[in-house]
Amino acid sequence: MEVPCCRRRQLPVVLLWVNGLMMLGFTEKLPACGKSFEEMMKKVDSEKWCNLTEFITYYDNFTQCTEREANNASCFWPNPLTEGFITGIHKQFFSNCTSEKVHWEDPPDEILVTLILIPVMLTCAMITLVVWCSKRSDTLV
Repeated sequence: MEVPCCRRRQLPVVLLWVNGLMMLGFTEKLPACGKSFEEMMKKVDSEKWCNLTEFITYYDNFTQCTEREANNASCFWPNPLTEGFITGIHKQFFSNCTSEKVHWEDPPDEILVTLILIPVMLTCAMITLVVWCSKRSDTLV
């Protein structure tokens, strides 16, 4: 009875060992994806690294490469290792890209008054029409 118990205790260790072997091959493949992306990004002027339209195909190839390598290693994607690698690539290439906050402003007063008055006037007109028609119900039937 102790033998199955020992085997149950060894199972997580064996699974971790197999997972480690699979991840070892996987960790060697990720830098190849990063190197390929780095070579493609050399074609793009560094001033345009914050403009996604300039390198979207390169980034797509990079993402597909990491996903393919994760699948080849029988790992799910994204996994913590891949996320850490992709974060490193982002820090390397896109650390200077900050999003600008949109500063909302009210429209000029003329436009604002018009946009407010049109629904108010339409509402008043509809109320007037309903009241007028309800008083004249004998002629409408």
